[in-house]
Formats: sequence, C-alpha cells, structure tokens
Amino acid sequence: MTPPLAELRAVDLSNTLAGAQVSELLADFGAEVIHVEPPGGSVLRDKPAYPFWARGKKSIELDLRNASDQDVARELAVGSDVLVETFRPGVAERWRVGYESLAAENPGLIYASITGFGRTGPYAQLKGYEGLVMAKLGGFYGFSEMVARRGPAFATVPFCSFSAAQLAIQGILAALYERARSGLGQRVDTSLVQGLGAHDTWNWMVRHVASQYPDAFSAAPPIGDGVPNHPLILRLLVALSADGRWLQFSQTTDRLFKAFMRALGLDWMFSDPEWKTAPDFDDVDKRVEFWERMLESVHSKTLAEWQQLFDDDRDVWAEVFRRGSELLDHPQMLHDHQVVVVTDAERGSVRQPGPLVRLSSTPGSAGCPAPRRDQHGAELRGRRRVAVPARAANEGPRRPPLEGVTVLELGTFYAAPFGATLLADLGARVIKVEPPDGDPIRWLLGFPEVAGIKVLQGKESIAVDVATDQGREIVLQIARRADLVLRSFRAGVAERLGIDADALLAANPNLMYVNAPAYGVDGPCGDRPAFAPTIGAGSGMAWRNIGPSVPAERNLPLSDRKRSALRLSTAAMSVAHADGFAALGVGTGLLLALVARDRGAPGQPILTTMLSTMAHALSEDMIEYEGRAPAPTADPELYGLNARYRLYETADGWVFLAAPTAAEWDGLAASLMPYADLAGDERFASEDDRRRHDDQLAEALASIFRRRRAAEWERALTESGVGCVESANSTPDVVVMEQGLGRESGFVVDVEHPTLGVHPRLAPLVSFSRSTGVAAAAPVVGQHTDAVLRELGYTEERIAALRSDGVVR
Repeated sequence: MTPPLAELRAVDLSNTLAGAQVSELLADFGAEVIHVEPPGGSVLRDKPAYPFWARGKKSIELDLRNASDQDVARELAVGSDVLVETFRPGVAERWRVGYESLAAENPGLIYASITGFGRTGPYAQLKGYEGLVMAKLGGFYGFSEMVARRGPAFATVPFCSFSAAQLAIQGILAALYERARSGLGQRVDTSLVQGLGAHDTWNWMVRHVASQYPDAFSAAPPIGDGVPNHPLILRLLVALSADGRWLQFSQTTDRLFKAFMRALGLDWMFSDPEWKTAPDFDDVDKRVEFWERMLESVHSKTLAEWQQLFDDDRDVWAEVFRRGSELLDHPQMLHDHQVVVVTDAERGSVRQPGPLVRLSSTPGSAGCPAPRRDQHGAELRGRRRVAVPARAANEGPRRPPLEGVTVLELGTFYAAPFGATLLADLGARVIKVEPPDGDPIRWLLGFPEVAGIKVLQGKESIAVDVATDQGREIVLQIARRADLVLRSFRAGVAERLGIDADALLAANPNLMYVNAPAYGVDGPCGDRPAFAPTIGAGSGMAWRNIGPSVPAERNLPLSDRKRSALRLSTAAMSVAHADGFAALGVGTGLLLALVARDRGAPGQPILTTMLSTMAHALSEDMIEYEGRAPAPTADPELYGLNARYRLYETADGWVFLAAPTAAEWDGLAASLMPYADLAGDERFASEDDRRRHDDQLAEALASIFRRRRAAEWERALTESGVGCVESANSTPDVVVMEQGLGRESGFVVDVEHPTLGVHPRLAPLVSFSRSTGVAAAAPVVGQHTDAVLRELGYTEERIAALRSDGVVR
C-alpha cells in the first residue's frame, strides 16, 4: 500500500493556484512537499480553498530577495527530486534558484516551470494572471454569449491554471519515468496558454476546413443571433423544468437522441416528412420552432417527473445545474468515496475532494491537513543537505520521454481519448481500438474526420469488432504487450465485451488498467451517458461561470427560457469545458500509473472520472468548513471579480486589468495619474478603503479606460509593470492558430493528414530541456489494422479472412 510517489522530495516555490495544484497532487501520492512561502505567508492562505491546496505539505517562510534565505532555498532544492515554480521568465535566475544553477549541483533535479505566455515569444514578459491569458487569447470573447450586453464576458472557472497544473504534473511524471532510464533530470516547461489549448475540441479544425473550401463552407458559431446554429446544441438541450430547475440533457448519438424524443413525446416527427431530419434543419425558422417544442415539452414535467423517467429509461439522462459545493453530495461522488474529511488545527473538520486518481493497490491519501505558517521552518532550516541518490547518467541523443511505452486505448469521443493523445505527444505508442465504423467523434460534424482530428493525433488506429470472439482475442493480444490500458465505456460495457480489468489483468498481470468514465465503473450513475456539458452542468462549472445572472424561476416566459438556455449552454460548453478538464485528468492518471508501476507497484485497476476531475478543477468551491468565506464570484454583468480584476470597455474595444494586490496599487494609480488622482482620493486611501468602495473604484476606472484605445492601454500599462492586455475579439482558435501568437511562441506546428492534407496543430503542450515531444497527424479509421495484426503474428490469409468476416477493417 506504499503510495506511488513515496520517498520523493519536492520544493514548491510558487504562490499561484497552478503551482499549488501541482504540489498538492505530489503530496497526495506520497511525496514530501516543502512549500516555500514569502515573509508573512503565501497569498493563497487568504483563499477559502487553501486547506485543500496545501494539504499534506510542509511550510517554510523564506525571503527569496535575501541572500541567506536564497541559500536555504538552494539547499532544499539541491536535495530534492522536483522543484515547482511559476515566476515570470528570469525571476528565478535573479533569485539564484534558476534551473541551470541548481542542475549543476543536482543533475537529477526535475525543474517544472509554469509561465503565463511561455518563456519566449512576444508576450513572455506579461504577468501570468489567468484573466490576462484568457483575455489575450480570446477566451472571454468565446464566452460572450453568456451576457445580454455586448462585449466579452468574464469566466470565473480557472480554465488556464488548473489545465496548466495538469500539464506540468504530466511533464514531471514523464521526466521521472525518463530519469529512471537516463539518470538525469531536466527542465519541464508549460504555460497557461497551453493549458487553455487543451480544451478546444475541433473549432480550429473546422475553421481550417472552411478556409480550404471557401465556396462550400463558411464558419459560424454554434449559437448566433439568439438561435442554435448547430444540431449538437439541440441534442445537448438545456431546458427548464416545470418547478424551476435547469436541466442539461445528454443525447449526442442517434440512439440516445431517439430515446430522448420518445421521452419528449416527439418521436412521431421521425416519420413526418416535415420534421424527419430532426434535429438538423437548414431553415432557421424550422429550427427555432423545433427548439421551442423541445423546451415546452421539458417544461411540462417537474424535476421529480423527469427523474422518474430517467429511472425508467437509462438512455435518457440530464444533470441538474449544480451550484457551489453541491458536487460533494453527488451520489456518484459519495459512492466512489471521492470525498474526504480532514481535521485541520485552525478550521476543524474540512470536507473536500479526495485524491484526483484512485489506484486500487497503491492509493494516495488526503488525510494530512494544511500546515501552519512556517510550521516546519526550524526543522527545514536545520536540515543538512539530503543528497539525492547518485544515478548513472546516460545523456545520449534527445529522445521522447515515453519512448517504448505502449498504451492500449479502448474509448470514444474526447474526454478520455485526448488523455492518451497527451501521452502520444510525449512519445508513447498509442494503439486505438475503434469499431469498424470508427470512433463516433470522427463523424460528429458535417465534414468527415474534422471533429476527431485532435483526439486521434499521433495514434495507431486498428478497427476491430470487439463484440466477436476473434476481435476480443486481438484486444487481449495487444494487452499482453501493453503497459497501460485506457477504457472509458459506460458501466457494464467492458464486462459485457469481456475486456474489463479482470480479463485484461489475467492476460497481463503487470498491466495498469485505467478506467476513465464520466461517472464511474458502477454505482448510481455509472451507466449514464455523459458529455462535456453534462458534467459541466452537474459539477457546478456552468453555474460558477454564469454567476447570479440567470434566473431559475418556474414560470419564466418562453422567450426568457430561450435566452437563458443559450447562456447556460455557453457557460457549460464554449472555448473551454469539462471534456478538456477530464482529458487532462486522464493524462495525469495514465502517467501516475506508469510511474507507480516503474517504482514497483503491481498491475491494478485505476479510476479517474470526469466528476472527480471537475471537483479538483473547481477547487475554490469544493470545500466545506465552519466559517468558510465564499469563493470570489463575478458581478451579474460578468465584467470580473472586482474593480482591479475585470474587463473594461475602451474607445475601440476592451481590456482586461489585473492589478488585484496591494503591492500593485501604487503602480496602477501612478500610471493613471494623467486622467485621475486615484492615489489622492480618500475613498481609495487604503486596501480596506478600496475594498469597501470597490463599485466606485470600478466606475472611476471605467471612465478612465474609455478615453484611449485598447492597444494603447496595453502598451502604456504593461510598460509600467501593470497587468493589462487588450481583450481579443476572436476566439482562441483564431488567435493562436491564425494571428501569430501560436507560431511566434512555438505552440503551433504543421502536420499532414492522410486525406485532409497539411493542417496546423498544437505542438506538444509540455516541453523538456533534454527530451523531445512528438507532433504527429491523426490516422484514418483502421489505418494500422494490418500492420498491428502482422506484428501480433497474423498471416495475410488470416487477416483477409478476418476482414471478410467483418471482424476487422
């Protein structure tokens, strides 16, 4: 029962959400984590979720601007396996804790850096606030349908920070795996920009195809002019029940949608010439009429009546839009024991999510509370350098860190399979077993393949009917040669097909079998269909974004229900969503499993779910204790969290201002002196005054920002060291892929697809100082079937017979 990261030591120099969540996972799975806090303690201590982020760690206060404290930090780092930092480029070096300096004394050190915009490129020196990255990349523009006013909308969920944390964790784990072979550590780099890049499922590829065939296609947003533009919005309907509860339905596939239409009493439409193409209508008026009929049908039943219908037909399902910490009481979270109570010396009983990944034989633990300020300072200052065990170094040529690792993928759509794609980008061989017709994500949009490109990149595709005895035997043979298995079916499917954990571990006892469903492998919701917006609603993510701006009243007029439904759809599924979060959790689960096995853990079933990942992504809400302050929430118009962290309209567009700390006030006030004497205004004299008069400060700043253009404000304030950027009026796929940011920062490369030709894709989302990533194209269905079967020992005659019988394609 030894946790997988036991006996590893890590130093966390960060005081950001991203860094805290990296070191939290390391601590949860057994590493000794030392959090180096500045004098007076980390700014994170003032946040309600601090007990969650800091659990299991040790605390020491050091002033990294002081030479003697730098010496202590260096001693700790040189005696550690991992270091985590989130400074802007150059800061760590200035404080004598940069990678090159530390690696010279500890060649085995894995040094993980998370920046806002990358270490190079045009925006490398911008402050790394979440809001600045979201604004600059067009993330807030992508959420603009959440508000009735014009302009971008602030999204509260930390899409960039949590995602970058998962990427950094994956880089650390991959580097640990590689270090066991080379004896050398290395630098691991990722950014908040790359974190957001993990979320976009297909927008950039849709745009690329539309640009390649301008006479045939034009790009359009999923929602426009108050109307759903795509049938997927209707399949994933948001609607209000008769008793005022918003519901998010989950009916993407044809089979599930037909079941939904039966539940709505609208299945007669499929045999009616006027309506038989439902939910796909080119005529806007027809589409609106169909949408309204669906909304009215849902509104005819109470939540209890719908829940009874869900019990009667397991193919019909909707999640209630949860709020706050309600996810901790989700029946599936309780069934899977994914909620823990930790006794904290300062706060008493603290209820919070358990570890992100559940390893059945070598689990992690979240039982240790957060440390008091400098609780371990004396112990750590007196600790002599603990030498990291010497390793035989083998520099060799630059190679991918996961070279030689084989992953067998059994899953469809995005949330789990993109997790395996992340490993393919690090050099793992991923063999994707698809049904003969291919993963349904390939055909989810009107142009073949484009919806599935990103989730299939770098993989080998073998098309097999696993419901046949011969197909199942092929899967078992691959499993015997694999290191990891990824499975994401609904509960009961893998068992019915004979490819569950018991069956594959019997074939290969050293296998790490990672279950990555939406809900669980059993329990009250394990067999329920779920997609990104389902979990976005059920976890509370959508309501976290939309805040208090959507009414939940039983007698809302149809026109208000339509507007609110589209706003909630945007809150749950826009430029970033639960699928992206879940995929990142899967990538972390796979790599944690690999490192655990490499460090002596036996083959075992492992679980990571969309729900459990969302609990960690929404960490600011997912914690309960007496006296807990509320998590920061956006204003009803979704400008931002407060006057110094919000969107402002300018003479020609929008900017996002990020100067939330007391230390940043003087610089902000001085920069705006030509327009107003904010420093001399008694309403804003102290930090308490500024908080008390926040609305008035926002009004004053709004008046100032309207006087100049957005680009001028960005230039003037950033030159003064104040966080302020022009908010892009395009979505991230355009900003990163087409407007230069991605190319200039090295985040975008070109690959060639077998049928679609050359197209851009994101480069691997983690980079290394010694190892290399792999940026490959996606395969077509069954592209590698014959090659894999030959490798397994099948003759040409037998392959031909399997193809003739429909077992393979």
